[in-house]
Amino acid sequence: MKDGLLRADCASCAALCCVGLAFDQSDFFAYDKPAGVACRNLGSNGRCGIHPQLEERGFAGCVWFDCLGAGQRVTQELFEGRSWRDHPELGRSMFDAFRAMRLVHEFLSLLQTAGQLPLTSQQAEKRDALLRVLDPPQGWSTQTLIAFEQSDTPTAVREFLTTLRGHLGAERQSAENR
Repeated sequence: MKDGLLRADCASCAALCCVGLAFDQSDFFAYDKPAGVACRNLGSNGRCGIHPQLEERGFAGCVWFDCLGAGQRVTQELFEGRSWRDHPELGRSMFDAFRAMRLVHEFLSLLQTAGQLPLTSQQAEKRDALLRVLDPPQGWSTQTLIAFEQSDTPTAVREFLTTLRGHLGAERQSAENR
């Protein structure tokens, strides 16, 4: 896996999180916003107009959100730097790809973290196999991301992660005994 793959770079993204994601009014978001609609705080320059005051203005959810690099990967790799702003016909496809890539990156992050646990050889082999599926040598396309979402892979990753619960309990108990 490439270094920096799971780090967000908002300057290389097309504000996909500010448009593609929905949020509900709560302690984390000041108003309801459906998926596919630009946040009212998104400026014409593609940047958040209230970024320095996100928490004070009721957008703590934005402060805590991390796409783990999915936004710039979709924008730069799949859409070659193009944006839904300049090419509105790409919007739906970009937002769908972002949704799927976020899941891929979340799984990659979790599996990377799992590698720090004392895995059995069987667990290590399964983890490595899942990492290969989630980081294919040919990269991703909008079609392969759609196929990924409809495949058994998300379930397989979740099932694998549940097998690690024993490690987490042992780590927690070890820390409590120190």
